[in-house]
Amino acid sequence: MTMQAVQALEHQSSSVRLKAALAVGTAPDPALVETLVTRCAVEPDFFVRDMLTWALTRHPAAATVPRLIGELRSERAQARSQALHTLSKIGDRQAWPAITRDLLTDADDGVARTAWRTAVALVPPGAEGELVDVLVTQLGRGDRETRLSLSRALVALGEMIEPALHAAASSAQPHVRQHAAATERLLRDPDAGFALAVEEAKRVRALGPDAAAQEE
Repeated sequence: MTMQAVQALEHQSSSVRLKAALAVGTAPDPALVETLVTRCAVEPDFFVRDMLTWALTRHPAAATVPRLIGELRSERAQARSQALHTLSKIGDRQAWPAITRDLLTDADDGVARTAWRTAVALVPPGAEGELVDVLVTQLGRGDRETRLSLSRALVALGEMIEPALHAAASSAQPHVRQHAAATERLLRDPDAGFALAVEEAKRVRALGPDAAAQEE
């Protein structure tokens, strides 16, 4: 059965792979953890990857967390991102030390966004300040999706982020100041803050990023 499952998880048809991942999650088998993690790193279909993550959460954390932590050192961005995502779903804070500054500042925006969400989910009491110190260094980074993801991660940490945002509001870099201000609006009023972020995106598209920055 194990060999059949491995072959199904590697099948050329995404629907076959999806069913195989569902089957493995329904009847967990520790012997398949390695295969599930390996497939996460290369699986091209989003829905199959999501099912692979679910299947891994159905296995004991003792079997999955160490293997996923090892995957955080992979040179493949998808491997790092999917391992982070799965760790956030498992929710085992023993993985916290593995959420390093390198991951939180990863050159790949997708990996960084996932690292931010995972860090917020796993940060132990008392370590929030250390996390904020790293996250604020990423203000102004990337496109709208990346900036909104960082803002949401910071806001999830609550009012303790205010001093760091106030400091960033005095940055010499306009895009950092803008991002800090948008994050503070999101903290004060999540609904209004999101609407303002949408309007800002529309304005930048209409004027162009250079013209929009000059207005600030």
